Amino acid sequence: MKTAETISNSNGMFFNEALFGLAILAFIVLIIIEKRNPYREFPQKVFKESFVTNTTAFLVNNLILTVLRASSLFLIAQKFASHGLLSGLDDGPIKWILAFALFDFAIYLWHVASHKYEFLWRFHKVHHSDKGFNVSTGFRFHVFDLLLEIVYKCVFVVIIGVNAYMVLSIEIVELFFILFHHANIKAPKEELISQIFITPALHRTHHSKKRSEHDSNYGIVFSIWDRVFGTRNELVPEQIGLDLIQADNFIQLFSLAFITEMKVRKLLGWIPKGKKN
Repeated sequence: MKTAETISNSNGMFFNEALFGLAILAFIVLIIIEKRNPYREFPQKVFKESFVTNTTAFLVNNLILTVLRASSLFLIAQKFASHGLLSGLDDGPIKWILAFALFDFAIYLWHVASHKYEFLWRFHKVHHSDKGFNVSTGFRFHVFDLLLEIVYKCVFVVIIGVNAYMVLSIEIVELFFILFHHANIKAPKEELISQIFITPALHRTHHSKKRSEHDSNYGIVFSIWDRVFGTRNELVPEQIGLDLIQADNFIQLFSLAFITEMKVRKLLGWIPKGKKN
């Protein structure tokens, strides 16, 4: 005979599988919209290199994370579900909304730190190295960036105290928004939507070539954090990517974390400058 906990776990697993299926469907739909009506035209070579590199990174990173049992995030959530700030609340919509808001705020803080601290930026800049901007850019991460973020998330789920299925559903919803705001599209009523949620227009600024512009709009789902902490920036960037950093395949992408802009500038400084006429 099935216990209430077994039924709850089965329902949770089914719900999360459905959510993941919707996220994959959203990825396919966004690709089709991008191809038919892109917001910005990128050269075909740039798009092809970007898409192949990004999807390769997604597959390899997930393989590495699986081997390293990085799914421990969910195991830890299950183990410490009875502890933490929200552990006293019954599982349900109110607890989920509170957990989602806290989780999104925590990722906002992590995102800010990834730009502010050189050690974290050396891995996170891989995400910003894409010279294109398309839905697959949401998969472009260095595996060390993902591992460090998982450790951070593990600490956070212990603090808030929610079960593994709730954590998984939050992660999938976050994935949906990551795919959405990296899409090379103009969303309908985007100005209105961006008052609450991060949209492609806001996140496009975050991928500007200029650091003064891409150090902004750190939100993943809610744009309110950027408004509250003064990190919101509304403009159309002239160029996407990074100035001195480039990666056209997965090997270059992985190696990029070990090459800093400071080193590149130093090397360029050693090259004799030609005399000006």
